[in-house]
Amino acid sequence: MVEVQDANAVYAGAFDNPVFQSQAVFRALMDGMARPGTVVAIDASAVPPEPMGRGAGAIALTLCDTDTPAWLTQTQAQSAVPAWLAFHTGAPVTDVKPEARFAFVEAGAMVPGFNQFALGTQDYPDRSTTLVIEIAALSGGPAMIGAGPGIKGEVEISPVGLPDIFLTLWNENRSVFPRGVDLVLVAGDAALCLPRTVKLRRKEA
Repeated sequence: MVEVQDANAVYAGAFDNPVFQSQAVFRALMDGMARPGTVVAIDASAVPPEPMGRGAGAIALTLCDTDTPAWLTQTQAQSAVPAWLAFHTGAPVTDVKPEARFAFVEAGAMVPGFNQFALGTQDYPDRSTTLVIEIAALSGGPAMIGAGPGIKGEVEISPVGLPDIFLTLWNENRSVFPRGVDLVLVAGDAALCLPRTVKLRRKEA
């Protein structure tokens, strides 16, 4: 029997105006992917069960459906998040990382190696996983310099809460281009997109 509190977490917390709000989130994400390193606003009015944050929940409501298996961290998988996703989006949850179209990592959780997920193929590089990683903040951390398509010259980013080996993980991801994963970093009601086309390096002091 489902407890009342858990049931409320599962059935509530979606968009009040699903069509309008999901379109707004989708446009923001597409703008973020087209202009990597740019912070975009996310309609974070969704209230997913903990530990998933509101911004990640809004992205899940927007992008997930019955054809997009989602991978969740163990903490999320053991919460009401899988049932919430299933009820509001129909998305199945998989514990097999290469099967996931989207992967969600809550703030403070360990970020898996990117090469554990689907990287696409040479013929179909789009058949890869997009990782939605919640972090503490999108600025104020160690500075990195990004360059590539959609970036005029260079862009400086300084997210807070990424693992110390992030640049190693990212450079390994870049080495298999055009294959590879794409990232959406989320903090509160804002996101910063890093498609696999972006080259990153640490900013020299």
